[in-house]
Amino acid sequence: MIQRAEEEGLLTPGKVILEPTSGNTGIGLAMVGAYKGYRVKLALPECVSMERRQTLLAYGAELVLTPCHERTDGAIREAHRLLQEDPERYYMPNQFANPNNWLSHYESTAPELWAQTSGEIDAFVAGMGTSGTLMGMARRLHEYDPNIQVVGVEPVPGHAIQGLKNMTEAIVPEIYEPERLDRILPVEDRPAYAMSQRLALEEGLFCGMSSGAAVCAALQVAADLSPADTVVVLLPDRGDRYLSTNLFRSLCAECPP
Repeated sequence: MIQRAEEEGLLTPGKVILEPTSGNTGIGLAMVGAYKGYRVKLALPECVSMERRQTLLAYGAELVLTPCHERTDGAIREAHRLLQEDPERYYMPNQFANPNNWLSHYESTAPELWAQTSGEIDAFVAGMGTSGTLMGMARRLHEYDPNIQVVGVEPVPGHAIQGLKNMTEAIVPEIYEPERLDRILPVEDRPAYAMSQRLALEEGLFCGMSSGAAVCAALQVAADLSPADTVVVLLPDRGDRYLSTNLFRSLCAECPP
């Protein structure tokens, strides 16, 4: 998104990168901004984990915190308000509407996955946030093989899984095209948290809450396929970004067998 904005003259030296985020895309923008010499200003919910906030600050980003109950929607509204107040000062990539979001996965993530699996993939599962990953992957994987299932993982209304969106209660990203997905599976908070704990305890994979949600859905998908089929699930972030939350504070009593 940043590279294309520079090429098109939308982002020029002296402009501030402004973006609403739940944290993860913001970290990527803050990293790129630090490397390229741009100031970065991010609007994000105040309930975002302290670790993600500290990471953003370490990269030099300026944070604008919005009410927790408004989730990412509040951050979106605040970022657009700031942009309207001073459009000459800011460049907003707008990950929720920017086609370069999904295009990056179409051009990079999907071909990498296809190569690493030697084309032996029957289903791909990932969580729905901006939906850019799923939109790009669905386009490219269905070009490779229309029979590949591309499955979106959606949290239930009122969820507390940071980084994911329930599309019935949140502002729907403009790039989101649900018809490109073969299935959309709902996942509740408790099983998602429990699965994150299981990944650490049983597999040695220290992943975040959205990763737990994705694995819950991937197991549902795998149950409907044959043992010889290959299911690929995306685990997008690390567990150490959630140590200040209650994600890992209890034993895995609620985990499914």
